[in-house]
Amino acid sequence: MYSSLKEVLNSFIWDKPLESLPLWRAWIVQNLRMIYAIVRDLAQGQLNLEAMSLVYTSLLSLVPLLAVSFSVLKGFGIHNQFEPLLLNFLEPLGTQSVEITERIIGFVEKIEVKVLGGLGFVVLIYTVISLIHKIEMVLNRIWHVEHPRALLQRFSDYFSVILIGPVLVFSAIGSTASVMETMFVKKLVAIKTVGLVINSTEQLLPYFFIIGAFTFVYLFLPNTRVRFRSAFIGAVVAGVLWQSIGWIFASFIVSSSKYAAIYSGFAILVLFMLWLYLAWLILLIGSNIAFYHQYPEYLSTREQDLSISNRLKERFALLSMYFITQQHFYGGDFWTEERLAMRLSIPSYILRKVLRLLEKRGLLIRAGEDLNIYLLARAPETISLKELLDIVRMAEEDRYFNLEQLPSSENRVEQLLEEIDTTLTEILKQASLKTLVCEDNSEGVKILDFPSELAQ
Repeated sequence: MYSSLKEVLNSFIWDKPLESLPLWRAWIVQNLRMIYAIVRDLAQGQLNLEAMSLVYTSLLSLVPLLAVSFSVLKGFGIHNQFEPLLLNFLEPLGTQSVEITERIIGFVEKIEVKVLGGLGFVVLIYTVISLIHKIEMVLNRIWHVEHPRALLQRFSDYFSVILIGPVLVFSAIGSTASVMETMFVKKLVAIKTVGLVINSTEQLLPYFFIIGAFTFVYLFLPNTRVRFRSAFIGAVVAGVLWQSIGWIFASFIVSSSKYAAIYSGFAILVLFMLWLYLAWLILLIGSNIAFYHQYPEYLSTREQDLSISNRLKERFALLSMYFITQQHFYGGDFWTEERLAMRLSIPSYILRKVLRLLEKRGLLIRAGEDLNIYLLARAPETISLKELLDIVRMAEEDRYFNLEQLPSSENRVEQLLEEIDTTLTEILKQASLKTLVCEDNSEGVKILDFPSELAQ
């Protein structure tokens, strides 16, 4: 019965493409696929490991980060709001949140930047930067981003967050509190209907701030362009999880006397680390949801990482070069990795391997502000189709292990392989990318010349 139910459910979710389904069913299937993908990623353990590593980094960097933020806020005279916000973050720890908050604030207030000296100040800043860099690396892995920010960009972006972020957050909180205390708002609250709306909005403000914080993290930290709508949807889900899991944590875990009986004086530390782990895990789950919302092609299969055959690699390489060459001759929008992946209906990480191979072998170059536009690196008439196919077929070979290095083992097999290669060469002859694309030029569209400076 379980196997039959599982087979029916898998058939309902995965067997039919979304394009062939009615809108209501496609919406249901898409959300079921996303739930399946999140559960799958959690079950595989990578998100759990990332959350654990962030807990370790947080314990090392928490006090230095708060010290830097506290110093900035003190300069603006709004440092008094620091403790209530930290207390709100640790609220799921129950009554013990007060003790932990007091200890952390005590550590922060005892840090004197003047006493640290030059080397101590550098270590303090490095510790803070390393925490944000670690978060970026984890989010980059979720978003399948290969390269982190450049070193100079990293320092400039991170410093702007560390120095300006706390001021904006606490200014917004302080402004909201000031507005709520004005006579005009008090008069509005006195009106029954309007007062109910204002009181409800005031109670929802913590949710708005949490969702806003998650949205900012998802938009800013990954080293890629994240759409606001995707970041906001991930932040909403993360915000709901934050409040729900916080309530469960406070109700069932903190109130339990078993932790105190087992860990004694270390119970506070254990609970604090456990809540940190859950907080990071919630943030990563929200980022996963934002990623799958922005790139739904990753939900087209049950597996997270697909292995593709050489036949598919050849197909994707030919089609990619065909589209890029078409744009080269006839103009139009430039092809990016995302556009090509959507056009071919495949996850972008699969196509990225093929495009990087063609770039490495000198057929493509990347351009644009974010190096996300693919252009031909050579004149299309100089790129033969046989060369293109050979590049894909010999992708995993190197100079230490290739066909020429292997001894001849069976003459009949060797002869057959040579005949296949000769036949392929004969069929393609002098065929190039230009002949492949320009044979479709039946409408007399003007063909652009290959830029000489790009050829150089």
